[in-house]
Amino acid sequence: MYPEIEPYDQGLLDVGDGNRVYWEVCGNPYGKPVVFLHGGPGGGCKPVHRRLFDPAVYRIVLLDQRGCGRSIPHAAEPDADLSANTTWHLVADLEKVREHLGVDRWQVSGGSWGSTLALAYAEMYPERVTELVLRGVFTLRRKELDWFYRGGAGMLFPEMWERLTALVPEGEDVIEAYGRLLNDPDPVVRETAAVTWSVWEASTVALVERPELVADFGQPRFALAFARIENHYFRHAGWLEEGQLLRDAGKLAGIPGVIVQGRYDMATPATSAWELHRAWPGSELVMVPDAGHAFDEPGVLRALLAATDRFRA
Repeated sequence: MYPEIEPYDQGLLDVGDGNRVYWEVCGNPYGKPVVFLHGGPGGGCKPVHRRLFDPAVYRIVLLDQRGCGRSIPHAAEPDADLSANTTWHLVADLEKVREHLGVDRWQVSGGSWGSTLALAYAEMYPERVTELVLRGVFTLRRKELDWFYRGGAGMLFPEMWERLTALVPEGEDVIEAYGRLLNDPDPVVRETAAVTWSVWEASTVALVERPELVADFGQPRFALAFARIENHYFRHAGWLEEGQLLRDAGKLAGIPGVIVQGRYDMATPATSAWELHRAWPGSELVMVPDAGHAFDEPGVLRALLAATDRFRA
């Protein structure tokens, strides 16, 4: 990756509904604009994400989506209201950040949930997008949620699945049960559910389990925001019609794009990346043969850097 860098500008933007979204800019102040969209939803940005782009060429914009990271209010707080935290609120927030920074058009890069948000934004505002770089495609269809939360992936990770489902009464849906647990009045119940939900994801996203990643996801404040926001979105199917992002992929015609997908991605299986590639005219699919879902697995990282380097001109 490119060397570590620090932002030269940052702030909190009032986007309405009592929310202030954290944003930062680093790299070349006069360079080509690119915005990075983190996963989750609820994962927040990390300094390492700045290193996916050539700082001599790109004006790199990162932001923490509503309720997580350095944005406020933070969803780890029990009284944080998520009613104004939806896909379409986040799309509107992106436009407000773009306008605030005086950007006319920008490259949009995102992985996992970040790919969902990138697609929703690009299909609504294709004239604002120069290129798309997506990783671990997630379109929030029922079959994708069924795979990860209703037993599919559990067949490959039985001991981890048992830990996730130990909190769920027999016969109850995992997503719905956790929606109740994550909003329980007892803080111990909330925290236990949040850590369990988050650790399930951290334990399955890499081709080989990474204890340090599991430990990071198990930090209570991070886990509470991550699990609450993610579950909130999944219970409402992202406020998307079933199959909407693939149905409307024709709107991306004329936008150059690269889709990077780990062959053994257990969180967002490769079928979604393949179906998006088929539906998006002119897209390129890079299938990494020895990778899972994590952005910094070697083959995935090489492909992402190659894509952002290619679009530097």
